Amino acid sequence: MYLSFYGLEREPFQLNPDPRFLHLAAPHRKALETMLEAVSLRKALQVAVGPVGTGKTTLLYCLQHILLHEASRERPVRTAFIVNPVLTAPELFEMLLDDLEISASAKTKPASLRLLQDLLSQEYARNGTIVLIIDEAHLMPVALLEEIRLLLNLDHYSSNVLHVMLCGQPELVSLLVKPECAAIRQRVAEFSKLRPLALEETRDYIVERLRTAGLRDEGPFTQAAFEDIQRRSGGVPRMINMICDRTLASGYRRQARKIGPDLVREAADELKSLHTTLHVLDSPVDDVSSILAPSNG
Repeated sequence: MYLSFYGLEREPFQLNPDPRFLHLAAPHRKALETMLEAVSLRKALQVAVGPVGTGKTTLLYCLQHILLHEASRERPVRTAFIVNPVLTAPELFEMLLDDLEISASAKTKPASLRLLQDLLSQEYARNGTIVLIIDEAHLMPVALLEEIRLLLNLDHYSSNVLHVMLCGQPELVSLLVKPECAAIRQRVAEFSKLRPLALEETRDYIVERLRTAGLRDEGPFTQAAFEDIQRRSGGVPRMINMICDRTLASGYRRQARKIGPDLVREAADELKSLHTTLHVLDSPVDDVSSILAPSNG
């Protein structure tokens, strides 16, 4: 609706995890560097956490893209990406084998493990790496985490072939510190953490997304608008996207070439009304209700 009015070629603030719009602010750059280094050094298990909406899934897709792009005949890489880990062990193995494109009908857990053991052996022989990426890992049952640990035990070679990336909300740490998770916790070789963006990072994030969406001229947001977006979003990228999208829509309706705090406030009020309708304003303090609450002054 507002694309041509603001000189854009595509929607800049969609909520889907599109790697083209990945903005490597300081916390994201550091986390990605840690992830890539852990895989490069063949560390078996790493963990990454971040609050809701901070861009974890987008970062994981970027990690997968880089790994596959940088793979070579001398060091091949195969990846499996599990986005919903609320699974039983057989379902986990089925998804893992499917993502790794292993065409075999393994009907039992021992059969699946044999196939995976054979694959590890083959990849070890050709200096390969298998990367298992699990998003939303804070939702995993303890029993499934234990299956992951046992899966790592298959990799008994002098140089790790299998690398597991567990990524989720901060509750993942609470899960891993449970006594029954002590064994897998001791296997964690790297840990990274995302945080919300600071004011200048928020401004850079918005500007880069507009440029990626095709903006060639000066952007429509004023400095005061950036500051208000920062206050109302708490620096959480998902909330920044929602507020910016609504704000551009409001600006288009008013035919406003420049966007100030008044339009940001209008957009935030619309979102607050929407979430009131959806009965979520009684959510925890760092959820939508507090993020969208009007700031003082």
